[in-house]
Amino acid sequence: MANAIDAKLEELGVTLPQAAAPAANYVPFVQSGAQLFISGQLPLVDGKLSHTGQLGAGVMVSEAQEAAKNCAINILAQAKAALGGDLSRITRVVRITCMVSSAPDFYEHHLVANGASNFLAEVLGEAGKHARAAYGVSALPLNAAVEIDAILEVK
Repeated sequence: MANAIDAKLEELGVTLPQAAAPAANYVPFVQSGAQLFISGQLPLVDGKLSHTGQLGAGVMVSEAQEAAKNCAINILAQAKAALGGDLSRITRVVRITCMVSSAPDFYEHHLVANGASNFLAEVLGEAGKHARAAYGVSALPLNAAVEIDAILEVK
């Protein structure tokens, strides 16, 4: 499946970046048994935030969906680092949590999360389909528009 995942990423024009180092006192991932917990990933592209600000206060849903996709790309980069470069060890994306920086009257968090959900399902097929939570927060680190963490089942 690793070749299939790599081929799908290439087909989509996606190159996984180097896994980002933690920005504070935490580790980027922890494996416990068959579960791999990926710490919250920001929408970093080439080391810079792709989207900042709040939904409902300047950031459009389509922009935030792209930010969520970038978070998912970074989740896969962390998984690749954790799994010795072998993404075929992912047997299931169990759950993602999508945090959306949003104004109090913004109610479409679920649409933002689709940016990550659609990407993970496209790249990983059935293994990429997952449970999820999506909710709004008043602010995220570095003024990021979106942050997503993940729980993966691995072999």
